[in-house]
Amino acid sequence: MGEKMRKLISLLSAIVISFVSFTGIALSADSKKPIVIPTHNWSSQVVMAYVIGGIFKEMGNNVEYVPADSQAVYESIRIGDVTISHEVWESAFGKSFTTALDKGGLLDWGDHEARTLEDMGYPNWVAKLCPGLPDWNALKNKDCAKNFVTPDSGGKGRMLEGPQTWHGDLIPQRIEALGLGDLWTVKFAGSADALWAELKAAKKEGRGTIIFNWTPNFTDGAGFTFIDFPPYTAGCRPEDGGDGKCGSPDGYLKKAVNADFPKTHPKAAAMFKKLSFSTGQIGAMASLVDLDGMTHEDAAKKWLKDNKKVWKAFIK
Repeated sequence: MGEKMRKLISLLSAIVISFVSFTGIALSADSKKPIVIPTHNWSSQVVMAYVIGGIFKEMGNNVEYVPADSQAVYESIRIGDVTISHEVWESAFGKSFTTALDKGGLLDWGDHEARTLEDMGYPNWVAKLCPGLPDWNALKNKDCAKNFVTPDSGGKGRMLEGPQTWHGDLIPQRIEALGLGDLWTVKFAGSADALWAELKAAKKEGRGTIIFNWTPNFTDGAGFTFIDFPPYTAGCRPEDGGDGKCGSPDGYLKKAVNADFPKTHPKAAAMFKKLSFSTGQIGAMASLVDLDGMTHEDAAKKWLKDNKKVWKAFIK
Protein backbone atom coordinates (compact mmCIF):
# COMPACT_ATOMS: atom_id res chain seq x y z
CA MET A 1 0.00 0.00 0.00
CA GLY A 2 1.38 3.37 -0.98
CA GLU A 3 2.08 6.19 1.43
CA LYS A 4 -0.65 8.35 -0.10
CA MET A 5 -3.20 5.55 0.28
CA ARG A 6 -2.31 5.04 3.95
CA LYS A 7 -2.70 8.76 4.63
CA LEU A 8 -6.06 8.79 2.85
CA ILE A 9 -7.31 5.82 4.87
CA SER A 10 -6.08 7.45 8.09
CA LEU A 11 -7.82 10.69 7.20
CA LEU A 12 -11.08 8.92 6.38
CA SER A 13 -10.90 6.97 9.64
CA ALA A 14 -10.44 10.18 11.59
CA ILE A 15 -13.44 11.72 9.84
CA VAL A 16 -15.59 8.68 10.61
CA ILE A 17 -14.51 8.66 14.26
CA SER A 18 -15.21 12.38 14.57
CA PHE A 19 -18.62 11.99 12.94
CA VAL A 20 -19.56 9.12 15.24
CA SER A 21 -18.41 11.10 18.27
CA PHE A 22 -20.28 14.22 17.18
CA THR A 23 -23.41 12.20 16.45
CA GLY A 24 -23.23 10.60 19.88
CA ILE A 25 -23.01 14.00 21.51
CA ALA A 26 -25.87 15.32 19.42
CA LEU A 27 -28.05 12.36 20.26
CA SER A 28 -27.40 12.75 23.99
CA ALA A 29 -28.11 16.48 24.02
CA ASP A 30 -31.43 17.75 25.29
CA SER A 31 -34.16 18.57 22.80
CA LYS A 32 -34.73 22.17 21.77
CA LYS A 33 -38.43 21.55 22.32
CA PRO A 34 -39.58 23.78 25.21
CA ILE A 35 -39.97 22.36 28.69
CA VAL A 36 -43.49 23.42 29.71
CA ILE A 37 -43.77 24.39 33.39
CA PRO A 38 -47.20 24.99 34.99
CA THR A 39 -47.97 27.92 37.27
CA HIS A 40 -50.75 27.75 39.87
CA ASN A 41 -52.16 30.22 42.36
CA TRP A 42 -49.86 30.27 45.39
CA SER A 43 -46.55 32.06 45.71
CA SER A 44 -44.04 29.31 46.43
CA GLN A 45 -45.26 27.29 43.45
CA VAL A 46 -44.98 30.20 41.03
CA VAL A 47 -41.61 31.41 42.30
CA MET A 48 -40.28 27.86 42.20
CA ALA A 49 -41.55 27.51 38.63
CA TYR A 50 -39.32 30.42 37.61
CA VAL A 51 -36.45 29.14 39.76
CA ILE A 52 -36.54 25.73 38.08
CA GLY A 53 -37.06 27.34 34.69
CA GLY A 54 -34.02 29.50 35.34
CA ILE A 55 -31.93 26.40 36.08
CA PHE A 56 -33.19 24.70 32.92
CA LYS A 57 -32.25 27.80 30.90
CA GLU A 58 -28.81 27.88 32.52
CA MET A 59 -28.39 24.36 31.13
CA GLY A 60 -29.27 25.57 27.62
CA ASN A 61 -32.91 24.47 27.53
CA ASN A 62 -35.94 26.36 26.24
CA VAL A 63 -38.74 26.93 28.74
CA GLU A 64 -42.41 27.94 28.58
CA TYR A 65 -44.72 28.78 31.49
CA VAL A 66 -48.44 28.06 31.33
CA PRO A 67 -51.19 28.79 33.89
CA ALA A 68 -52.75 25.45 34.85
CA ASP A 69 -55.47 24.10 37.12
CA SER A 70 -53.82 22.55 40.17
CA GLN A 71 -55.99 19.42 40.03
CA ALA A 72 -56.16 18.88 36.26
CA VAL A 73 -52.44 19.48 35.67
CA TYR A 74 -51.49 15.83 36.22
CA GLU A 75 -53.69 14.72 33.35
CA SER A 76 -52.13 17.50 31.27
CA ILE A 77 -48.67 16.15 32.08
CA ARG A 78 -49.75 12.59 31.34
CA ILE A 79 -50.92 13.48 27.83
CA GLY A 80 -47.93 15.71 27.15
CA ASP A 81 -49.41 19.22 27.18
CA VAL A 82 -47.32 20.08 30.26
CA THR A 83 -43.87 18.65 31.01
CA ILE A 84 -43.40 18.73 34.78
CA SER A 85 -44.99 19.45 38.14
CA HIS A 86 -42.69 20.62 40.93
CA GLU A 87 -45.11 20.92 43.90
CA VAL A 88 -47.38 17.89 44.24
CA TRP A 89 -48.93 18.35 47.71
CA GLU A 90 -50.16 15.03 49.08
CA SER A 91 -53.19 16.28 50.98
CA ALA A 92 -54.60 18.54 48.28
CA PHE A 93 -53.49 16.86 45.05
CA GLY A 94 -52.42 13.32 45.96
CA LYS A 95 -55.56 11.70 44.61
CA SER A 96 -55.43 13.54 41.26
CA PHE A 97 -51.74 12.70 40.97
CA THR A 98 -52.27 9.00 41.73
CA THR A 99 -55.20 8.75 39.30
CA ALA A 100 -53.05 10.11 36.45
CA LEU A 101 -50.08 7.98 37.52
CA ASP A 102 -52.16 4.81 37.30
CA LYS A 103 -53.22 5.64 33.74
CA GLY A 104 -49.63 5.74 32.50
CA GLY A 105 -47.67 8.51 30.83
CA LEU A 106 -46.82 10.21 34.14
CA LEU A 107 -43.78 9.43 36.28
CA ASP A 108 -43.21 9.96 40.00
CA TRP A 109 -39.94 11.92 39.98
CA GLY A 110 -39.19 11.85 43.71
CA ASP A 111 -39.82 14.02 46.78
CA HIS A 112 -38.49 17.30 48.07
CA GLU A 113 -36.74 17.27 51.43
CA ALA A 114 -39.60 19.38 52.81
CA ARG A 115 -42.61 17.65 54.32
CA THR A 116 -46.02 19.28 54.09
CA LEU A 117 -49.06 20.04 56.19
CA GLU A 118 -52.16 21.77 54.83
CA ASP A 119 -54.97 22.62 57.23
CA MET A 120 -56.90 25.24 59.14
CA GLY A 121 -55.02 27.29 61.71
CA TYR A 122 -54.42 30.73 63.16
CA PRO A 123 -51.69 33.33 63.73
CA ASN A 124 -50.28 32.80 67.22
CA TRP A 125 -51.69 36.04 68.65
CA VAL A 126 -55.22 34.65 68.14
CA ALA A 127 -54.78 31.87 70.73
CA LYS A 128 -55.81 34.18 73.60
CA LEU A 129 -59.24 34.65 71.95
CA CYS A 130 -60.03 30.95 72.17
CA PRO A 131 -58.58 29.26 75.28
CA GLY A 132 -57.79 25.61 74.66
CA LEU A 133 -56.42 25.99 71.13
CA PRO A 134 -54.84 24.29 69.27
CA ASP A 135 -57.05 21.38 70.45
CA TRP A 136 -60.06 21.42 68.12
CA ASN A 137 -62.40 20.87 71.07
CA ALA A 138 -61.86 24.54 72.00
CA LEU A 139 -64.02 25.39 68.96
CA LYS A 140 -67.08 23.97 70.75
CA ASN A 141 -67.09 26.97 73.09
CA LYS A 142 -69.61 29.72 72.19
CA ASP A 143 -67.39 32.32 73.84
CA CYS A 144 -64.64 31.30 71.44
CA ALA A 145 -66.76 31.32 68.28
CA LYS A 146 -68.14 34.83 68.92
CA ASN A 147 -64.62 36.27 68.58
CA PHE A 148 -64.46 35.05 64.98
CA VAL A 149 -67.76 36.49 63.67
CA THR A 150 -67.55 38.56 60.47
CA PRO A 151 -70.23 40.49 58.52
CA ASP A 152 -70.66 37.61 56.07
CA SER A 153 -70.76 34.77 58.61
CA GLY A 154 -74.40 34.95 59.74
CA GLY A 155 -73.54 35.35 63.41
CA LYS A 156 -71.29 32.29 63.45
CA GLY A 157 -67.54 32.14 63.76
CA ARG A 158 -65.95 32.18 60.30
CA MET A 159 -63.22 29.96 58.95
CA LEU A 160 -61.70 31.08 55.66
CA GLU A 161 -60.76 28.23 53.35
CA GLY A 162 -58.63 28.57 50.22
CA PRO A 163 -60.15 28.53 46.72
CA GLN A 164 -62.78 25.80 46.49
CA THR A 165 -60.91 24.23 43.55
CA TRP A 166 -58.20 23.14 46.00
CA HIS A 167 -60.19 20.83 48.30
CA GLY A 168 -63.85 21.02 47.30
CA ASP A 169 -66.08 20.74 50.40
CA LEU A 170 -63.54 18.91 52.55
CA ILE A 171 -63.43 21.51 55.36
CA PRO A 172 -67.22 22.24 55.49
CA GLN A 173 -67.78 18.47 55.66
CA ARG A 174 -65.33 18.19 58.54
CA ILE A 175 -66.96 21.03 60.49
CA GLU A 176 -70.36 19.35 60.16
CA ALA A 177 -68.97 15.89 61.00
CA LEU A 178 -67.40 17.25 64.19
CA GLY A 179 -70.68 18.84 65.29
CA LEU A 180 -69.41 22.40 64.93
CA GLY A 181 -71.91 23.56 62.31
CA ASP A 182 -74.08 25.48 64.78
CA LEU A 183 -71.18 27.71 65.83
CA TRP A 184 -68.96 27.88 62.74
CA THR A 185 -69.29 28.47 59.01
CA VAL A 186 -66.72 28.01 56.25
CA LYS A 187 -66.20 30.57 53.51
CA PHE A 188 -63.90 30.24 50.49
CA ALA A 189 -61.20 32.73 49.52
CA GLY A 190 -60.79 33.61 45.87
CA SER A 191 -57.01 33.25 45.97
CA ALA A 192 -54.03 32.70 48.23
CA ASP A 193 -53.55 36.47 48.32
CA ALA A 194 -57.02 36.79 49.87
CA LEU A 195 -55.89 34.57 52.75
CA TRP A 196 -52.92 36.83 53.50
CA ALA A 197 -55.15 39.91 53.21
CA GLU A 198 -57.42 38.34 55.83
CA LEU A 199 -54.46 37.86 58.18
CA LYS A 200 -53.57 41.55 57.91
CA ALA A 201 -57.17 42.73 58.26
CA ALA A 202 -57.87 40.58 61.33
CA LYS A 203 -54.77 41.81 63.12
CA LYS A 204 -55.60 45.44 62.31
CA GLU A 205 -59.20 45.00 63.53
CA GLY A 206 -58.23 42.97 66.60
CA ARG A 207 -60.57 40.10 65.77
CA GLY A 208 -60.01 36.38 65.59
CA THR A 209 -59.28 34.63 62.34
CA ILE A 210 -58.93 31.00 61.32
CA ILE A 211 -57.66 30.41 57.80
CA PHE A 212 -56.45 27.61 55.61
CA ASN A 213 -52.68 27.59 55.41
CA TRP A 214 -49.80 25.28 54.67
CA THR A 215 -46.19 24.58 55.43
CA PRO A 216 -43.68 25.17 53.95
CA ASN A 217 -44.80 28.79 53.58
CA PHE A 218 -43.67 32.30 54.47
CA THR A 219 -45.82 32.14 57.63
CA ASP A 220 -43.48 29.52 59.12
CA GLY A 221 -41.30 32.30 60.44
CA ALA A 222 -44.14 34.64 61.42
CA GLY A 223 -45.79 32.45 64.05
CA PHE A 224 -48.68 30.30 62.83
CA THR A 225 -50.28 27.27 64.50
CA PHE A 226 -52.36 24.53 62.91
CA ILE A 227 -55.42 23.25 64.76
CA ASP A 228 -55.10 19.72 66.15
CA PHE A 229 -58.06 17.94 64.59
CA PRO A 230 -58.55 14.19 65.03
CA PRO A 231 -55.57 12.47 63.37
CA TYR A 232 -55.63 11.50 59.72
CA THR A 233 -55.87 7.82 58.85
CA ALA A 234 -56.17 6.16 55.45
CA GLY A 235 -59.83 6.16 54.37
CA CYS A 236 -61.00 8.74 56.91
CA ARG A 237 -62.16 11.32 54.37
CA PRO A 238 -65.67 11.28 52.88
CA GLU A 239 -64.37 10.73 49.35
CA ASP A 240 -62.72 7.54 50.64
CA GLY A 241 -65.77 6.35 52.57
CA GLY A 242 -64.86 7.83 55.96
CA ASP A 243 -66.82 10.08 58.31
CA GLY A 244 -64.72 13.14 57.48
CA LYS A 245 -63.81 14.05 61.07
CA CYS A 246 -60.07 13.75 60.53
CA GLY A 247 -57.47 16.44 59.99
CA SER A 248 -54.85 16.45 57.26
CA PRO A 249 -51.85 14.14 56.95
CA ASP A 250 -48.22 15.02 57.29
CA GLY A 251 -47.57 14.60 53.60
CA TYR A 252 -45.08 14.45 50.78
CA LEU A 253 -44.13 17.23 48.40
CA LYS A 254 -43.46 15.40 45.16
CA LYS A 255 -42.25 16.10 41.66
CA ALA A 256 -43.79 14.57 38.54
CA VAL A 257 -42.84 14.46 34.86
CA ASN A 258 -44.23 13.35 31.54
CA ALA A 259 -42.93 9.87 30.71
CA ASP A 260 -41.09 11.14 27.62
CA PHE A 261 -39.20 13.87 29.46
CA PRO A 262 -36.21 11.66 30.41
CA LYS A 263 -35.89 10.72 26.72
CA THR A 264 -36.27 14.16 25.14
CA HIS A 265 -34.42 16.09 27.87
CA PRO A 266 -32.15 13.59 29.66
CA LYS A 267 -29.88 16.18 31.28
CA ALA A 268 -32.74 18.39 32.44
CA ALA A 269 -34.63 15.33 33.71
CA ALA A 270 -31.59 14.17 35.68
CA MET A 271 -31.21 17.62 37.25
CA PHE A 272 -34.92 17.78 38.12
CA LYS A 273 -34.81 14.35 39.74
CA LYS A 274 -31.89 15.46 41.92
CA LEU A 275 -33.53 18.79 42.76
CA SER A 276 -34.87 18.96 46.31
CA PHE A 277 -35.77 21.97 48.42
CA SER A 278 -36.12 22.23 52.19
CA THR A 279 -38.94 23.83 54.19
CA GLY A 280 -36.81 26.90 54.81
CA GLN A 281 -35.84 27.31 51.17
CA ILE A 282 -39.43 27.08 49.94
CA GLY A 283 -40.65 29.44 52.66
CA ALA A 284 -37.97 31.94 51.63
CA MET A 285 -39.16 31.83 48.01
CA ALA A 286 -42.72 32.64 49.08
CA SER A 287 -41.58 35.32 51.51
CA LEU A 288 -39.92 37.33 48.74
CA VAL A 289 -43.38 37.80 47.21
CA ASP A 290 -45.80 37.71 50.14
CA LEU A 291 -43.72 39.77 52.57
CA ASP A 292 -41.24 41.70 50.42
CA GLY A 293 -43.70 42.48 47.63
CA MET A 294 -41.53 41.29 44.74
CA THR A 295 -42.94 39.87 41.52
CA HIS A 296 -42.65 36.13 41.13
CA GLU A 297 -40.10 36.53 38.34
CA ASP A 298 -37.92 38.96 40.29
CA ALA A 299 -38.16 36.80 43.39
CA ALA A 300 -36.89 33.83 41.40
CA LYS A 301 -33.99 35.84 39.98
CA LYS A 302 -32.99 36.99 43.46
CA TRP A 303 -33.27 33.50 44.90
CA LEU A 304 -31.12 32.06 42.11
CA LYS A 305 -28.52 34.79 42.58
CA ASP A 306 -28.38 34.32 46.36
CA ASN A 307 -28.36 30.50 46.30
CA LYS A 308 -25.97 29.52 43.51
CA LYS A 309 -24.32 26.80 45.58
CA VAL A 310 -27.69 25.16 46.19
CA TRP A 311 -28.92 24.91 42.62
CA LYS A 312 -25.58 24.37 40.91
CA ALA A 313 -25.21 21.22 42.99
CA PHE A 314 -28.29 19.82 41.24
CA ILE A 315 -26.65 20.28 37.83
CA LYS A 316 -23.50 18.44 38.90
